[in-house]
Amino acid sequence: MIYTYKIQQAIHFAIAVHEEPVKQKRKGKDIPYITHPLTVGLILSQAGASEDVVVAGILHDTIEDCEPYGSVTRKMIAEKFGEHVAELVDSVTEKDKSLSWHERKEKALEEIRQFSHESLLVKSGDVLSNATELIADYKIDGDATFARFNAPKEELVAHTLHVIRTIVMAWGESPLANELCSAARTLQSGIGIPFIATHSAAIMSTKDFNDASEVTCPVCGWTGNAKDNTEYYDAAVADVFCPICDKMVLVISYGH
Repeated sequence: MIYTYKIQQAIHFAIAVHEEPVKQKRKGKDIPYITHPLTVGLILSQAGASEDVVVAGILHDTIEDCEPYGSVTRKMIAEKFGEHVAELVDSVTEKDKSLSWHERKEKALEEIRQFSHESLLVKSGDVLSNATELIADYKIDGDATFARFNAPKEELVAHTLHVIRTIVMAWGESPLANELCSAARTLQSGIGIPFIATHSAAIMSTKDFNDASEVTCPVCGWTGNAKDNTEYYDAAVADVFCPICDKMVLVISYGH
């Protein structure tokens, strides 16, 4: 698949939605909104996604962020691009904008757990585009970056980490899993949130440690077996790291 007629039509449709009648901008920036869905489509194309998944990525915000709201519907997407594309776009669309930010994000996490692999791929492209843009903006503007959002820095980054964890745990073999984990590590370590102070690692004595034990990351919420995520410094002393965001989860020490 290179540049098909269907992809071309999806780009034209997305441009019409995000540029007319209002030229939408990226939140708090003088950058056309259309750059985001086009980036998502490019990410999915590079990941080897099917034509319909790439098209869904390009169209993923056309229902949720159209002006006026309600002017683009699932039925319209199905008529123009087929039921499969409409199903994928609808799956990643927030259905109730009357809910609070927290309620909408919690509902989104619940829905992600039920996604098909194709919906997970579309969502992954969306999250990866947003996360990498956030990281790039933070390098330039620092904490001022977060003034444009509806949630505090700590909550926004924590939610993004939870979304990444939910996607990766739902489909660890996804072609975008490694990219998502890389973004999670940068968010966790590079945005400047005091995760070490507010989410300190647990400490356990070597005599009590069993690498078959289940551990939970206090930052992104990953839960899993310590065995494959332990870095040993000698026969007994070791640290357990989260495979999603690389947070130190557990310190095993002679002294405790």
